[in-house]
Amino acid sequence: MIDLYYWPTPNGHKITIFLEETGTDYRIHPVHIGRGEQFKPDFLKIAPNNRMPAIVDRQPSDGGEPISVFESGAILLYLAEKSGKYIPADTRDRVEVLQWLFWQMAGLGPMAGQNHHFVKYAPEKLPYAMDRYVKETSRLYAVLDRRLADRDYVAGNYSIADMAAYPWIVPHERQQQNLDEFPNLKRWFETIRARPAVVRAYEKGAAISSKPVVDEDARKFLFGQTADTIRAGVR
Repeated sequence: MIDLYYWPTPNGHKITIFLEETGTDYRIHPVHIGRGEQFKPDFLKIAPNNRMPAIVDRQPSDGGEPISVFESGAILLYLAEKSGKYIPADTRDRVEVLQWLFWQMAGLGPMAGQNHHFVKYAPEKLPYAMDRYVKETSRLYAVLDRRLADRDYVAGNYSIADMAAYPWIVPHERQQQNLDEFPNLKRWFETIRARPAVVRAYEKGAAISSKPVVDEDARKFLFGQTADTIRAGVR
């Protein structure tokens, strides 16, 4: 049994996709990030960075005490290694998967996230910031489009690299990107969107929250944290 601490964001969807693809037994614990539930002391014990998703594996491979994992890329890697699925055993193939997983974690996710913030959520519209992150998102789309020119999936076979990247392409319109300009990426996107496990994963998310709301209270929790709030444990 996997306990999944989750909210239907791109990073949250990564994990439900993997769990649905593998038929893993799991239980969702919603963490409403717009209401500050990620700052509750019990969650901090699992996810010291106060971010979801996080998991607790109640049946780890070594038969010992439950293992908790935070950070979506680390969770995908942990689950893939435990199950032996969606990560190759061959060294060269494994490197391909890992480098594209880290590409998403270090590039596509953070840059698209800044795109979302400045285009949609920032209280003041800053043209330089908006232009900077929309253009960088476009560049990363082009990198992925070029990568997919001669292969079906990011690292050859379907893997955790695809599961990591796909949810960050889903909000492409909000990121001011036109998939018609990236035909290889669009073909890949449509293929993954049609996978039954992906459909189920997004249905699970929609059942929890179909319309994320960023109101004034949510802004405080999502965008107002500082080192002092972490030190003080203030929510």
